[in-house]
Amino acid sequence: MLEGYRKHAAERAALGIPALPLTAQQTSELCEILKNPPASEEKELLGLLRDRVPPGVDDAAYVKAGFLTGVAKGEINCPVISAVEAVYLLGTMIGGYNVHSLVDLLKSDNGAIAERGGSSIATEATTALSKTLLVFDAFNDVLELAKSNSFAQQVIDSWADAVWFTSRPQLLEAITVTVFKVPGETNTDDLSPAPHATTRPDIPLHALAMLESKMPDGLETIAQLKIKGHPVAYVGDVVGTGSSRKSAINSVLWHIGNEIPFVPNKKAGGYILGNKIAPIFFNTAEDSGALPIECDVSQMKTGDVITIYPYQGKITNEAGEVISTFTLKPDTIIDEVRAGGRIPLLIGRALTDKTRAALNLPVSEIFTRPSLPEDTGKGFTLAQKMVGKACGLPGVRPNTSCEPMMTTVGSQDTTGPMTRDELKELACLGFNADLTLQTFCHTAAYPKPVDINTHKNLPDFFSTRGGVALRPGDGIIHSWLNRMLLPDTVGTGGDSHTRFPLGISFPAGSGLVAFAAALGVMPLDMPESVLVRFTGELQPGITLRDIVNAIPWVAIQQGKLTVSKENKQNVFNGRVMEMEGLPDLKVEQAFELTDATAERSCSGSTIKLSEATVAEYLRSNVALLKNMVARGYRDGRTLMRRVAKMEQWLANPKLMSADKDAEYADTIEINLSQITEPIVAAPNDPDNVKLMSECAGDKVDEVFIGSCMTNIGHYRAAAKILEGAGVVKGRLWVCPPTRMDEKQLREEGIYGIFAAAGARTEMPGCSLCMGNQARVEDNATVFSTSTRNFNNRMGKGAQVYLGSAELAAVCALLGKIPTVDEYMAVVKEKIAPFESDLYRYLNFDQIENFADEGRVIPLEEMPKIEDILGMPV
Repeated sequence: MLEGYRKHAAERAALGIPALPLTAQQTSELCEILKNPPASEEKELLGLLRDRVPPGVDDAAYVKAGFLTGVAKGEINCPVISAVEAVYLLGTMIGGYNVHSLVDLLKSDNGAIAERGGSSIATEATTALSKTLLVFDAFNDVLELAKSNSFAQQVIDSWADAVWFTSRPQLLEAITVTVFKVPGETNTDDLSPAPHATTRPDIPLHALAMLESKMPDGLETIAQLKIKGHPVAYVGDVVGTGSSRKSAINSVLWHIGNEIPFVPNKKAGGYILGNKIAPIFFNTAEDSGALPIECDVSQMKTGDVITIYPYQGKITNEAGEVISTFTLKPDTIIDEVRAGGRIPLLIGRALTDKTRAALNLPVSEIFTRPSLPEDTGKGFTLAQKMVGKACGLPGVRPNTSCEPMMTTVGSQDTTGPMTRDELKELACLGFNADLTLQTFCHTAAYPKPVDINTHKNLPDFFSTRGGVALRPGDGIIHSWLNRMLLPDTVGTGGDSHTRFPLGISFPAGSGLVAFAAALGVMPLDMPESVLVRFTGELQPGITLRDIVNAIPWVAIQQGKLTVSKENKQNVFNGRVMEMEGLPDLKVEQAFELTDATAERSCSGSTIKLSEATVAEYLRSNVALLKNMVARGYRDGRTLMRRVAKMEQWLANPKLMSADKDAEYADTIEINLSQITEPIVAAPNDPDNVKLMSECAGDKVDEVFIGSCMTNIGHYRAAAKILEGAGVVKGRLWVCPPTRMDEKQLREEGIYGIFAAAGARTEMPGCSLCMGNQARVEDNATVFSTSTRNFNNRMGKGAQVYLGSAELAAVCALLGKIPTVDEYMAVVKEKIAPFESDLYRYLNFDQIENFADEGRVIPLEEMPKIEDILGMPV
C-alpha cells in the first residue's frame, strides 16, 4: 500500500497538487501497518491517518473510526498512538462515524493518563464532543447521560456556551491582501471549465483548469502574487455568473483559501471582491467560509496591496487612501466567516439553541441574529407566500432570513459526486427532504471511465438514503424533476437551471444542496421580487423562446439592464422574477420562461398558471411516477409517497395567488402584440438580445436543437420545417430532453425526417449545451436552442446565437439567419396550418398501456401508499 501511495503522491506532486485522500481499502491496510510500524516510517504513517482520510461518513472514515475506537478502548495495540491520542484523533473527524464512540468514551474509567496535559480519556472525549457539531440523534444520548455523568454534563454546557464557536478566531479588524483581478465578467465556466467536469470532485486537480481559456497565465500570476506574503484576494467586475457549480468556488478557494485541518484536499476562507457577485456564487462562497464583498473595484488592479476593514466598511490602498466602501451582507456574515462557513454556523447555532432550550436557558447572545425587516403591512407576492408556507407563515418579507422546508431537491451527474462528498461530510445517512433526485444527463452519452464508475455507484448512494436515482439515457434533470413537483412548494437543485414551473426553487451549490437534502430545510435570505407582466396577444410566427428573449430586450430598452460588464445594470440580479399574464400555458411551456431566469441572474422565479393546466400536468405525472416504480426505479417508497401527495392535491386543487397590494422592487410590462419578429441572443452573452432582422444574413455553420429549454412540440415543429427539404447546410445536432420524448418521436416518424436531413441525433440528455462532452468545431458560428452562449462553452472560439427551435430549423436549411420575410414564409407554410397537431404534449395518463410499460415489479409487489403514509388513502 505504501509503495503504491508514494508513487501516486509523486505523480501528483509533479502536477503541483497533493495525493488523493485514502480509500477505505488503503485506510484498512494503513491501520494494519500501524499495529506494527517500521521505526523510520512512524511519523509518515501517523500523518496519513490524521490528515489524509476523508471525514464524516465516508467509507474510509468508518475504518478510521473503528480503528481509533479500538485503540482508545485498549482493544487494539498501536505503539505510536496512545489511548488518549486516539480519542483526540477521533475528535478531528467532524462527525458521523466517530460520534457514538466519543459518547461511549465519556463513560471511560481508564483514569488519568500522563499524556497531553494529564488528560483522561473521558476528558479528551469531552473536549472533542464540545467542538463536534454533527451529532444529530446522539444529542439525546448525551443529554440523558448528563444526568449521571459529569463529563457529559460538561459537553452539554459547552454546547450551550457555544464553545465550538468562541474557540475560533474572530475576523480581523484589518485584512491586508494582494489583488488578483480578472477584468470584465468571470462566469463559472471560466472558473470550472465544462470539459473538465469529470475532475470536479478532485478539487486540486480540477483547480488546475481554472481560467485556462479566459486568462491562461492566471494561475502563474496568483503564485507570483503569493510571494508578497499577503493572502491573495480574487477581484472582478462581475464575478460568478452562470451555473451553480460549487466547483467554481472550490477552484477559487484552492488558490486563495486556507487549509482545513484534518480535511484532505479542500480549502475554506479567502476574500472575493466584485462590483457584482452572482447570487448563487455569493451564497456558495458564504457556505465555504469565504468573505464575499460587493463593492466598487474600479481602482484595484492586479498586484495592488490593499487593506479591507470589514467592520468599518472601507478598503484602502497602500497609501492609506480609501478606494472603495461597502456594506457587508448578510447581517450574519462575520459570524459565518468565524464559524468556517454559513453551513457550520447554521448547524452549530441550532445545536446551541437546542441545548439551551433543553436547559431552560435564554437564547444565546453570542451570535449576531438576522434582523427582521420592517413589516410594511402590504400584501405578499406569490413567491413570498410560497416561501412563507414552507416556513409555516402567511408570507415572508424581502431580506428576511429563514429556513424554508425543501420539498424537492435535485442533483445531476457533474455535481452529484461533489454533493455525495458533501453529504458524507454532513454525516448524512438518510434524507430529510421529501424527495431527492439524482440524474445522469450530462455524462451518459460519451462516458469516461470515471463517469461509468459514477453511473454504477451513485444511484445506490442516493437510493439507500431514500432518494430517487434515474438511469443513464433517461434524460435531463429538469425535464424529470419538474414532473415530480408539488404545487406551491419550495425546493432546490445543484444546477442553476433548477427553476420550477410549479412552486419555487432556489438553485444552489452542491454544499447547500447536500444540506437541503440531508436536513430538509435550506437557509435563505428572502430576495426582493420583480414582476414581469405579459399583456396583448402572441403574434404569428412568434414563439415562447422569443418571449424569453423579449424580457431582457424590454429591460434594455427601459434602461434596467445593460450588456456591458463595466458598471453593469441588471434589475433582475439576485431577485425573484415573478411572471403573470399567461395562465393557460402548459407547464412544459411555462418552464421555458422560468428556466431562462437563470440567465438573468435571478435567485428564483414563479409563474402564475391556471388550476386546470396544473391538474392536467399532475395527472400525467402520477402515471409517470407509478410507471417508474413498476420499472424498478428506487426508492419506490419515495416515489409512491410523492404520488400520494399529488393525488391529495388533485382531490382539492387550489393554487396560491399574489395579493393585489403585493410590493415589487420593479415592474416590467411586456406587450406581446408589439413583438412582431423573432428575438435572438447574439454572441456571446444571453443578455445581448437583438431583433432577428439585425442579425439576418449572418452565416451559421452548426445548429443544435436540444437542452432543457425544449419539449416534444419543438421537435415536431423543427421536423415539419425540415421535411422534404433534403440535407441541411452545415451540421445539425438533435437531442430530445427525455427517453419518453425520443420514443414518441420515433413512433411518429420524426426521427426519419431528421435522418433525411442529415442530422446527428444524440442520446436524450444535455448534449452540446454544457460542452463537457461533445462540442462544436473550433470557431464555428452556431445557432442553438440551449440555455447559454458564454465564450468557449459549446466550443473553443464558437460564436453562438440562442433562439427558438423553429428558427433553428430554418437556419439549418439556409446556412444563415434568415430575413424576417424568409422566416415568416416558412412559418406560414409549414407551421401555422399544423399548430394544434405539432404542439401536443406528453400526457402519460392518456397513453394506452403506459402503466405496464417496462414493468419489472409485479402489481402485487408494488409499494402501497397506505403503508407508506401510515393511513388509508
